[in-house]
Amino acid sequence: MKHQIPELRTVSLIRYLQPFREGGSLPALAEANDGFKYVIKFRGAGQGSKALIADFIGGIMAKYLGLNVPELVLANLDKSFGRTEPDEEIQDLLKASTGLNLGVHFLEGAVTFDPAVKEIDSLTASKIVWLDAYLTNVDRTAKNTNLLYWHYELWLIDHGASLYFHHQWQNWEKMALSPFTNIKDHVLLPYAKDLEEVNEAFPALLTDDILKEIIDMIPQDWLQESTSDNENVQQLRDVYFQFLKTRRNNTSIFYNQIINS
Repeated sequence: MKHQIPELRTVSLIRYLQPFREGGSLPALAEANDGFKYVIKFRGAGQGSKALIADFIGGIMAKYLGLNVPELVLANLDKSFGRTEPDEEIQDLLKASTGLNLGVHFLEGAVTFDPAVKEIDSLTASKIVWLDAYLTNVDRTAKNTNLLYWHYELWLIDHGASLYFHHQWQNWEKMALSPFTNIKDHVLLPYAKDLEEVNEAFPALLTDDILKEIIDMIPQDWLQESTSDNENVQQLRDVYFQFLKTRRNNTSIFYNQIINS
């Protein structure tokens, strides 16, 4: 398999279809000017752009590593987009989300994945478990798998709860070297029997150049919303890079946590 960073398109939202009223980013289904429907994660939601950044990094990285992820797009929302929305809460959310948001291609007819009903092969399970431990994704549990079954294949969605170190920037070095204890609750952990193989393959694929390329794709506006007075956008990119590089160079810390969970 040839591993490549997926191309990133920008679309403009033209029609708000329905809210999902779940998740920290208050996602909604919307139609874009390319004729497709997208699940939109809004920058104006409670967790702000940080949830979008985590979802973006996780989705792009998963796709690069060969896992199924619906296409991610940058979804531009014009300031006039929500004027006809009767719900004041939604209208406020749309007004606060003017500019670039994150769109995830809507998988029509997809169903929530249930490992008790659908089989999953050990290698795929191992890849997902390893990646979630690497990215510190706390939200792939039996209660909320963030896995869909579509066209006879497993698809990953919503990495917005990953990289939670960026909610407390001052502790990022310590958190980069911390084991991921939440992995014990991962819905696919019982099926992940090829972790040793994945732990050898994935770090070699996640080179410095690849990590930098992914991080450089993060929209400037999203990062600017995350800065404080003494930080700038490039410094934030550098922190994300150093965090991911440090965990890649010290995989034994979270790998041992996985196999001992």
